[in-house]
Amino acid sequence: MSESTTTAKKPGVFDNVDPAVRQRTKKMMMYFIVFAIVMLFAGLTSAYIVSSMGSYWVHINPNSTLWASNIILLVSSLTIIMAHRQVKAGNQSSAQMLTLVTFLLGIAFVITQISGWGQLASKGMGWSITETDLGPAYRWNNIEQITGEYGVDYVVEIDGQELDFQNGEYYAPSDPLKTDPITKEVYRNTNNSGAYIWALLWVHIIHLSFGLIYLIVNLIRISKNKINAQDHIQLHTNGIYWHFLGILWIYLFVFLFYIH
Repeated sequence: MSESTTTAKKPGVFDNVDPAVRQRTKKMMMYFIVFAIVMLFAGLTSAYIVSSMGSYWVHINPNSTLWASNIILLVSSLTIIMAHRQVKAGNQSSAQMLTLVTFLLGIAFVITQISGWGQLASKGMGWSITETDLGPAYRWNNIEQITGEYGVDYVVEIDGQELDFQNGEYYAPSDPLKTDPITKEVYRNTNNSGAYIWALLWVHIIHLSFGLIYLIVNLIRISKNKINAQDHIQLHTNGIYWHFLGILWIYLFVFLFYIH
């Protein structure tokens, strides 16, 4: 007697679960993820604030490429909203196309971020790579290595007050006649904000990569009709995560470049 070669399909976690309960559960899981990310960034930005107190602080001004990345991210939020509406209406091909556009805009955001920060790095506001016997060593540039234009590309502040910079010398705001340069003190006691900016940027990019992977998975689900007019919770939660990442980046952008 021959054995059957047919194997039963392994039941999914949400099989035989009421659809309404399934949707609430998946939404709640996404909200927990969002909450965890919020707490992570709250800790990083708190460290940024504490480190800036009582120190000379380098504030970098964003360039046009970084501004363009903001616009790209905002447009991508619109396209994923449209994708969800299309799948709810039963337009699978339109939903798939708009989800793909969202994915491509996410890639464009990453590219513009890398380009924008590369432009800043070319002016000394970035990492330096030094070859050692143990291999390359990475270090964020200190203030002496910044070649950008003062007042345009960056400024130095202490306790919220901007220093004067003339003829290669820094002067305290309380020295309007510029009789006593404090350049050596600035070089010695500058807490360069770049390290925090770099950490916040890459942590955000890592979370963005999870969103991109989720988009790819949902593209496959749409093509296989697993996401459809009757079952579209995966695309909805993908949208929640994607909108959150956009809001998070806008918050970081304003916080780093304008508020603090």
